[in-house]
Amino acid sequence: MWPLLLRAAVVYAALLAAGEADGSHDVLDIFGTRSESDYYRNAFQGRQGQAVPLPRGGGLRREQQELGAAGPGGSGLSKALPRSAPSKVALDSLKLPVDTSAGFAGGWNLVSENSGVSAMHLVVMRHGKAIMFDTCTTGRSLMRLPPGRCRPDPRSKQPGAMDCWAHAVEFDYNTGALRSLKIVTDTWCSSGAFDADGNMVQTGGFFEGDKSVRYLSACGTCDWKEFPKSLADGRWYGTQLVLPDGSFIVIGGRRAFSYEFVPAAGRANARATPLRLLRDTTDDVENNLYPFVNLLPDGTLFIFANDRSIVFNYRTGQVVRELPILPGGARNYPASAMSTLLPLDLRKGAGLSAEVIICGGATKNAFKLGETGTFPPALRDCARINPSKPGARWALDQMPSGRVMGDVLILPTGDLLMLNGAAKGCSGWGFGRQALLSPVLYSPYLRRGKRFRVLNPSNIPRMYHSTSALLPDATVLVAGSNTNSAYNFSGVDFPTEVRVERFTPPYLGPQLSPNRPAIDAASVPGDGMRYGARFTFRFTTPAQGVGQGDVKVTMYAPPFTTHGYSMNQRLLILPVTAFAAQGQRHTVTVDAPPKPELAPPGYYMVYVVAKGVPSKAAWVKTHK
Repeated sequence: MWPLLLRAAVVYAALLAAGEADGSHDVLDIFGTRSESDYYRNAFQGRQGQAVPLPRGGGLRREQQELGAAGPGGSGLSKALPRSAPSKVALDSLKLPVDTSAGFAGGWNLVSENSGVSAMHLVVMRHGKAIMFDTCTTGRSLMRLPPGRCRPDPRSKQPGAMDCWAHAVEFDYNTGALRSLKIVTDTWCSSGAFDADGNMVQTGGFFEGDKSVRYLSACGTCDWKEFPKSLADGRWYGTQLVLPDGSFIVIGGRRAFSYEFVPAAGRANARATPLRLLRDTTDDVENNLYPFVNLLPDGTLFIFANDRSIVFNYRTGQVVRELPILPGGARNYPASAMSTLLPLDLRKGAGLSAEVIICGGATKNAFKLGETGTFPPALRDCARINPSKPGARWALDQMPSGRVMGDVLILPTGDLLMLNGAAKGCSGWGFGRQALLSPVLYSPYLRRGKRFRVLNPSNIPRMYHSTSALLPDATVLVAGSNTNSAYNFSGVDFPTEVRVERFTPPYLGPQLSPNRPAIDAASVPGDGMRYGARFTFRFTTPAQGVGQGDVKVTMYAPPFTTHGYSMNQRLLILPVTAFAAQGQRHTVTVDAPPKPELAPPGYYMVYVVAKGVPSKAAWVKTHK
């Protein structure tokens, strides 16, 4: 205990010297929050952060225009600044040997040079746009708000100060077009999910935003609606999950060892409910933030924090089962492993298995070592478990390399795509090293030792605060990366990243894409998919000879992605109960999920996969 107290005392003295200790918490208490400044520590290695410079010339008027809102008729988008030459640290990246044995190994193309904001958080909405947003903490972005739309800046020392920079955008992933969105309360390291109508419901954040609940509807003119005092506990680095009735639970967060249910718009919670797992798994750098939470088929929750997990009945508040410790290190922020629920194959009926996978992460002391300039290798293991099975144990596999801060996405085929992140260090501004540029395809149905395939690499490091999302056309949107405490484009090892890429997985390669099916949108039932009912639609294929055994129908819940975790991500494989082929035209009938515990109400992307090639998705509402 004494080394910990001594370290905390040193930190406290440093904060006092910097004038940043406000007396609001006891820094000697490991259950208290670390100071905000602790997470800036390595951002510049002692150098002053670079602010976005003002344009030269024009005098005071030009400066006021640059600092203020966008002019009449203007988009408000500032030009992306030139980058400095890569540093020695930046050049120390990792590209793994590409596996071309199965043909096309994926491809990259640039969608946009400038997204306006760095995509710390990313969602894909049903109206054909992605929403990207960061935080109000890092100051100026590259996109201004329209006239009259500035937000009050509660953190400014100047009374009445206004922030006229956008911290959220609506991004057209097909054209790169942008529309600024106005966030009022700070969304830094927040959480989110979609409601039954496809609207984003978003919780928590930092400072004045930690108890906020925000709403954003899916339309071309919609903007945020915010309710700042809704939650009982502040939710900074918490996890939000949609429940079978369409409501939400939010779990954990910095100094929030509790859970609560998201109240209706405009209402407020009086208190939260303690969850002992969160307090028990907190260490001196936490390592249990953004807990991994999944809804299981029986309606209970799988909750994982640090290296421990439970099956939890949220209705009764009881722990149903404690699962074995996952050895080797820590898995949650700042150790930041990848995790998701593996595809739910409803074709198996009563034999349905719900497995969770957790891959990578960091040693438990990685953050403390980072404070001294030491960056240990990321964890390489990949572990799976069936939480509902009595006596379940973790089954381990090994990735081609260690990975921390990575993303894992479920693809329409049921394979997983692992990308972004680093091979050394952990999460936090400046705490990661050796950018890992190579994505890896993981096939969960192959035998151990044969599940991983290294794909073609990107040339853009995607480190801390990077994101990715599966798109309706079955490609993957990749954005973000800001390892610094501001928008810095030069003089740092990993500049703020506003470029946006699209990754084409192997199933859309030149040899396979000619077989790509296409859903007939007019045949998709307009009233959506009802639980336990039959669902029939048509699709076409370029060539004849596609039989029922060649076809798989999957439905994907679009997640809320931030800090390497895609909340609420799930893919279901639906039983095909009828199939008819007339040349290149096909009619398929599937059984919808029988209950909302398998697929909570909302909009899903439904794909047809024919001979391993997915169609573009149809958005389908699932409901009672």
